[in-house]
Amino acid sequence: MKTRFTKPSVAPFVSTRPTLSRRKFLRGAGILLSLPLLDAMTPAFAATAKRIAAGTTPGGKPRRMFGICNNLGLLPEHFFPKESGRDYALSPYLEVLKEYRNDFTVFSGVWHPDVDGGHPADNCFLTAAPHPGSAGFRNTISLDQYIGERIGHLTRFPSLTLGVNVQQGVRSLSWTGSGVMIPCEEKAADVFARMFLQGTKAETEAQVRKLETGRSILDAVAGQARELQRTVGARDRDRLDQYFTSVRDLEQRMQMSREWERKPKPKVSAPVPLDPTDPKAYMDKVKLMYDMARLAFETDSTRSISLLLDSVNSPAIEFGDVKTSDGYHNLSHHGKSKEKLAQLKTIDEWHMKLLAELFNELKGVKEDGEPLLDRTMILYGSNLGNANTHVTTNMPTIFAGGGFKHGQHVAFDTQHNYPLPNLFVSMLQRLGLETDRFASATGTMRGLEMA
Repeated sequence: MKTRFTKPSVAPFVSTRPTLSRRKFLRGAGILLSLPLLDAMTPAFAATAKRIAAGTTPGGKPRRMFGICNNLGLLPEHFFPKESGRDYALSPYLEVLKEYRNDFTVFSGVWHPDVDGGHPADNCFLTAAPHPGSAGFRNTISLDQYIGERIGHLTRFPSLTLGVNVQQGVRSLSWTGSGVMIPCEEKAADVFARMFLQGTKAETEAQVRKLETGRSILDAVAGQARELQRTVGARDRDRLDQYFTSVRDLEQRMQMSREWERKPKPKVSAPVPLDPTDPKAYMDKVKLMYDMARLAFETDSTRSISLLLDSVNSPAIEFGDVKTSDGYHNLSHHGKSKEKLAQLKTIDEWHMKLLAELFNELKGVKEDGEPLLDRTMILYGSNLGNANTHVTTNMPTIFAGGGFKHGQHVAFDTQHNYPLPNLFVSMLQRLGLETDRFASATGTMRGLEMA
């Protein structure tokens, strides 16, 4: 039986103002650029505009963020300490990091609320967007991109998105505010070239022309938008004001990009890295990406980096004298096999060794007499609390450096987890960004204090 609706005789809330055609507005410019959703454009235009915001870090020490996700995690029984507080006994894995005990904090009982779905949750490691495995899922902005939008204009690169053995088009830690995946850079040599190898004068000028063209488009659309202010309502004028602010911010960022193009790139003594061609050389690739991150921070080329270690997409790996018998993913489904568990433990310990080397190298670099580690927040963890069972609760998490008081195990309820996005809020505030929320955060990270 169909339900019949009759048209009401009175429609007191329907505007009689003619709708504004988005096509007509943009015809003169001959381009496609989103304006904010205005009442005058409804229903002719039903897509909200992407707001591009950029901020500046207050004066003082530059601070940085490095987010690392190993999407197969770590064996929880060897990672989590049994005691909490500052006098906790190091677990077998954390024993590898004992020299840096006072440079990091370990968290247990944390999760991203409602981020489920097993392996797809790696895409939400820095976004905390819920239900990534559901139909129609759309991701949200990642922590690194949120930072890049606000302070990225202070450096040559707003952010770097890195990866090891990444299944391209399927996985990334970096996502825009409109939920678009940013592909990972997998070749250390390419990253090195972007940061340190100067292009020819002709190449530089060609890039500058591209930036100038982009700015002229923004100028044209902004000029047209100003004409609308005389014909739209008060709410639309407020939205247009926000739009103008966004355009001005983007123009400033493009201007900075143009200036960076003409500035000489920094000189480093490190040679151009040689990328392994075999995905089995997984650990060598991880080390190279850690090196690229260190060099990027050391030269202040960027202050926001993400690195996805796509263990799910990695084959049987080889490092040192170790050669695993099966693919990394298959090993993670160990079924309590002693042989597989032994191999996983060796892999996990090697991860900790590489992390210890990263800490050591960042401590060895001085910026204004202060160790670079003290100005670099390193988040190391996983979307999976236990890869064998695909659970996304009790995520193994190490947080190092960045100007916080470390040397403790902050333990939350492992049955009723605490939101990890609270740590993201603390990180953003340490960067000098005024915010009290990010994704599903309920505040700042409990038990963590700034140094």
